[in-house]
Amino acid sequence: MTREQRLRSLHADNYADLLRFVERRVPPSEAEDVVSTVFLTAWRRLDDVPDDARPWLFAVARRTMANQSRSWLRRRALDVRLAGQDPAVVPDGAAGAAARVDLERAFGCCRRRRSPRPTGSCRSRPGARWGTARASTRTSSASPALR
Repeated sequence: MTREQRLRSLHADNYADLLRFVERRVPPSEAEDVVSTVFLTAWRRLDDVPDDARPWLFAVARRTMANQSRSWLRRRALDVRLAGQDPAVVPDGAAGAAARVDLERAFGCCRRRRSPRPTGSCRSRPGARWGTARASTRTSSASPALR
């Protein structure tokens, strides 16, 4: 029997009972997700699944529900902590994001160019051109990462 045939057999023999077991313990909307996780685990560890797979599958379902419950509790605790924080205390960071993006684009443009004298697409401000002396001063004072 191939791996795929064995998993199909496990699924056909145990799916309905496993789904009923899980539905009694978790909300119905989440029961199929838990059962699918059980069979995913069975597929990944098919070589470890004993010949009598039913108890093993139910144990995996129990552990999967416990993990899901712990995740739900952590999310709920995070929601409570975030709800208790003052929104003014949490920095948004959006104010400087546009400036950082512009700087990154400018540095990226200058990094791609090998010429010490920037031209049209890499100017500090529209219409400005650097002279040769000024360009050499700028490139010599730049950090090694930007050269």
